[in-house]
Amino acid sequence: MGENSGYKHYVAGLVSGVSMVIVGHPFDTVKVKLQKHNTEANGLKYRGGFHCTTRILKTEGVRGLYRGATPSFVGMAIESSLVFGIYSQTKQALQGGDDTRKAEPHIIIPSAAFAGSIISFVLCPSELVKCRMQIQGTDSVVPAYRKYSGPLNCAVETVKTEGVKGLFRGGVATLLRESIGNAVFFSTYEYLRHYLHLQLKDSSFDHTNLVDVGIGIMSGGLGGIAFWSAVLPLDVAKTIIQTTPDKNLSKNPFKMLKLIYRRSGIRGCYTGLGPTVSRAFPANAAAIVTYEAAAKLLGIARD
Repeated sequence: MGENSGYKHYVAGLVSGVSMVIVGHPFDTVKVKLQKHNTEANGLKYRGGFHCTTRILKTEGVRGLYRGATPSFVGMAIESSLVFGIYSQTKQALQGGDDTRKAEPHIIIPSAAFAGSIISFVLCPSELVKCRMQIQGTDSVVPAYRKYSGPLNCAVETVKTEGVKGLFRGGVATLLRESIGNAVFFSTYEYLRHYLHLQLKDSSFDHTNLVDVGIGIMSGGLGGIAFWSAVLPLDVAKTIIQTTPDKNLSKNPFKMLKLIYRRSGIRGCYTGLGPTVSRAFPANAAAIVTYEAAAKLLGIARD
């Protein structure tokens, strides 16, 4: 890798983030609505992810599934750019500058956790706005609720009523989710990528660009499922902390999870699991395939 190629990982990551939102945002909207409305004290509002999706489509159409997408596009593009860039550069530094060497767990985990902790500070405000926009709207299950006219209005009103620190509500939960989740994601992705490439080298199978896409889909998709399986309870706590208007509500994610567990049991802590896992594979597969294609175009593809 050239000395001045570090920025290319950030560019490839940015493109990757955009593709992730296009594929994954509708699933995310359903997940957030379930997390908000199916963990309240007065019981379940939706029977599941499919029921929630049909209610949104019937009352608001496809547009309803992309509610809050603007901050998501901005946030995810920046997040993905930073996470891939910081991860790649930290990993290279821990490897002593040898980017061709196979990354070991003691290199992957701290590199990914560090990248995740950094991006959490960018991601928290954009996710707060996204989540508050996503719970707006109406259907026959949830009463009409529309407080903000758009993402910018949501951000401005949040600052007016809660101060700048209000934009970072749920910051601890976001930091824990991103640092732990990215350590799990990149460990899974790197291991599967290396293993699948190794299997192909030992076989007589012709290596083509289509095969690279297939490896990207499998390693990225399964990495995404591993990420969310590990940290979904923290995400549930984050959603409740960010969307509940009660200013006295605890912002400690573990106290929030304890409250959710008392109300709904372990099932409540994994609210939104269906749409989250359904989203995780295609969204992360798209992100990795796009990232690796962009990396190859920029001349930073690995063997």
